[in-house]
Amino acid sequence: MRTPWRKHPGIAISSVIIIVLLIWGFWPRAVLVDMATTKKATFTMTIEEEGRTRVVDRYVVSAPVDGVACRIDLNVGDAINQGEMLVNITPLQSQVLDPSSQAQARARVEAAQSALHSAEEKAAAAKAAAELAVKEEERLRKLAEQGLIPKDVHDKAQTEVITTRAAQRSALFTVDVARHELQAAQSVLDYAGTRHGADATVGVPVTAPITGQVLKVEHECEGVVRTGQALLEVGDTSILEVIVDVLSDDAVRIKPGMRVFFDRWGGEQSLEGVVRTIEPVGFTKISALGVEEQRVWIVADFISPKEQWQSLGDGYRVEARFVIWQEDNVLQIPASALFRHNDGWAVFAVKQDKALIQPVEVGKRNGLAAQILNGLQEGDTVIVHPGDDIAEGIKVIAR
Repeated sequence: MRTPWRKHPGIAISSVIIIVLLIWGFWPRAVLVDMATTKKATFTMTIEEEGRTRVVDRYVVSAPVDGVACRIDLNVGDAINQGEMLVNITPLQSQVLDPSSQAQARARVEAAQSALHSAEEKAAAAKAAAELAVKEEERLRKLAEQGLIPKDVHDKAQTEVITTRAAQRSALFTVDVARHELQAAQSVLDYAGTRHGADATVGVPVTAPITGQVLKVEHECEGVVRTGQALLEVGDTSILEVIVDVLSDDAVRIKPGMRVFFDRWGGEQSLEGVVRTIEPVGFTKISALGVEEQRVWIVADFISPKEQWQSLGDGYRVEARFVIWQEDNVLQIPASALFRHNDGWAVFAVKQDKALIQPVEVGKRNGLAAQILNGLQEGDTVIVHPGDDIAEGIKVIAR
């Protein structure tokens, strides 16, 4: 009797192939995963924010008086020396008089001339009265010495001398006042519409307070300036500091004297600095996402050799890394290997090509790596970025 598979060999072969394919399809396969090895290395916690350089000694040169400033021929970046004249300020141009005002000014001049003549005449009369009083006192004095007149008559003559002399001095002062009033009235006509007086070199020089460079030119062209108006900003660019605004909750972890590194400033190597000041007053800043943030200014100084950062200037951008905590020989794994498990942390450890849940005790984290205090040993393999397809006991293979 023939068996069925001998009678229909094609059906038998097809059945075997289907069975083999089903077994192969449902057979558990190893999942491709990313793996990392625990290691001991230096562990650093940092706060990274964007900052900018700033000249430490910055001076705003302003106008000390009202006047006309000459054209400033300095440009940003020009070197200056302490005491060098930066700009000269001349007096303001006198007001131009219209015909009516000119007529009034001429009338005041004529009135001042008349007042001066009147004062001079009164001074001449006072002088004559004083001379007469002196002669009269001398004549009466001789008579009083001979006893021909009472003594009180001579006393009255002496008093008259004192009075007339005082009147003469007062008349002379009145002449001086009238002469000055005439000069004032005449100057209104003489200086009307002119830039300044006979001496065209009169002016107030404004000098450089320090040796450095020009940082900003506020008033370049010739023109009228007022007292206190900014003309230039100058500073010494060889002495720079870095200011960084950080979140207020990060600022409380930063202390004076803390190390800071500056990256992405344009050079090949990082620059090193130290925190000098944490300002005690915060401010509100709107983030790129439209969220209000409380931030604080941190001021740091360079401690790297000056030759490494001498190409930096005022207002240059840098990336600041504040070193909050650092320790050598720390057991660590990538932070992406951690996940929550039973109110704690755990990782998928790879043992004999299988994923096994391993609870761990985590110390400090810096965003990229995590310190492992307990649960793993150096050289253990863990799965990085475990997905939903990873479970206890599943077979895995490195991607």
